[in-house]
Amino acid sequence: MTLKIKFACLALIIILISSCAVKKPQAIKVVKLTETTKSWNGDLLPAYPEGNPKITVLKITIPPKTTLHKHYHPVINSGILLKGKLKVVDIDGNILYLKAGDVIVELVNKIHYGVNEGNKPVEIVVFYAGTEDLPITVLEKD
Repeated sequence: MTLKIKFACLALIIILISSCAVKKPQAIKVVKLTETTKSWNGDLLPAYPEGNPKITVLKITIPPKTTLHKHYHPVINSGILLKGKLKVVDIDGNILYLKAGDVIVELVNKIHYGVNEGNKPVEIVVFYAGTEDLPITVLEKD
């Protein structure tokens, strides 16, 4: 075997060994999306209710050009907008504009509603921390 062939074989072996080597895993990355004691309009969050805890997670799709019913939540909840843009309005006229990736800490026991003013559906995942005996949403009575 010539010296060139020996070096070529050695180079090939090194390449094969290095490609089979165990790769170090990437570091886990943690990004805090929100941490607060207040809802989006500045109201302090209430104490958690007494009773057996119940966690509810909903993925809500709001069609284009849709206004949600006025409602309130008797439990603490927070969501992250996955797609689209959403306008949220409270009973006092405060407005919050959300885009994909934004987090909302919702109002508790205060009437509000959302509006999808765009031409594409809005998707939001909302996490509710309540109890077995409480609804997560109550519609305003007309």
